[in-house]
Amino acid sequence: MALYKEYDKTKTECTVTFELSADAAKDAEKVWIAGDFNSWSSIDSPMKKQKDGSFSIKIKLKAGREYQFRYLIDGKRWENDWSADKYVPAPFSFTDNSVVIV
Repeated sequence: MALYKEYDKTKTECTVTFELSADAAKDAEKVWIAGDFNSWSSIDSPMKKQKDGSFSIKIKLKAGREYQFRYLIDGKRWENDWSADKYVPAPFSFTDNSVVIV
């Protein structure tokens, strides 16, 4: 898993590439990312499957903020990003959410 950040010239926006490794995806057919940036929608942000079995998506985010997120694998299993900037307790479950800081 990996998070890649690329800021615009004014440093007001950051394009974050979210990658879910093939190992973490475990032969998944589809993966979505859900988080603060898409109102936790489990269908609005499908990730693109790569030839190696990993998944990725690029999302533009407003800089100077923290965003919580998780991956939804095949509509059944939630997974955190192992390379997240930090983790915070999820408000509605007994788990943590991944956080990206931009």
